[in-house]
Amino acid sequence: MHLEIRGAERLSFRERQVVTLKETGVRLDAIARQLTLSESTVATLLHRAKTKGYQVVIVIDGDPLALTTAAEEDDELGEGS
Repeated sequence: MHLEIRGAERLSFRERQVVTLKETGVRLDAIARQLTLSESTVATLLHRAKTKGYQVVIVIDGDPLALTTAAEEDDELGEGS
């Protein structure tokens, strides 16, 4: 599984850093410490990035949730749609 940030080309370098860290679950205070910025600057960068309309997409490789197998079993049992 990995994250894809669509529209990242519209973001500044710092905005991309903040978005990447935030979307991977890092708290704002930890982002501020890591990037040596104030929390208010991190919040501002995140807000600016959001106004530029980026999207985060989760790409799941393979079938880790076993959805394909479950759907195939339902079809075999006549329970599929």
